[in-house]
This record gives sequence, structure tokens and C-alpha cells, in this order.
Amino acid sequence: MLSDKEVEHITQLARIKLTEKEKDKFRKELSLILDYVKKLNELDTEKIEPLYQTTGIVNASRPDEYRKDFEMTEDLNEKLIGQTPHKENRFVKVRSVLKK
Repeated sequence: MLSDKEVEHITQLARIKLTEKEKDKFRKELSLILDYVKKLNELDTEKIEPLYQTTGIVNASRPDEYRKDFEMTEDLNEKLIGQTPHKENRFVKVRSVLKK
């Protein structure tokens, strides 16, 4: 089980403040996790090949190319821009997101 000093050190490293009740719960749960990791480290994995990928998917990405799924027409553009509360010419006008 972790000591009070170890728990205090971990909370300082993580920059979190815990109540005494939370510290007690944290101590118990983290101790259980560390005990389990210690148990796993005792296993002989010398002849086990590393497992890097389990799904068999090689490459799930597609080329970034225009597929004409959504054709923008002048009429549709006018309808979309017409729904915005603030607009300027053919553009939607928004507040600045960067401070000056």
C-alpha cells in the first residue's frame, strides 16, 4: 500500500488537491493498480512475440479528393448565407477568435 508521503508526492506532481477521504480512496485504488502491474511483470514473456496490431486494418484512410457529393450552386449558396445572422457580401461574418 502506498504511504501518505507517496500519495502527497503524486498529488503534487499531478498538481491536484484531494481531501483526506479522496486521498484514502486514491491510495487504495492506485495501490491495487500497481499491485496488478507488479503481478503482470512477474509473467514470463520471453518467448511471446509483441502484438502491435489486432484488427488487421492496414490503412483506413482514403485519398483527399473532391468527390462531388455536395454540389454548391448559387441558389443553394444564397439560401445558406441567407440564414446567417451576420453576413458580408457572399460570406458569413463571425466575431474575431484572435485577440488583438
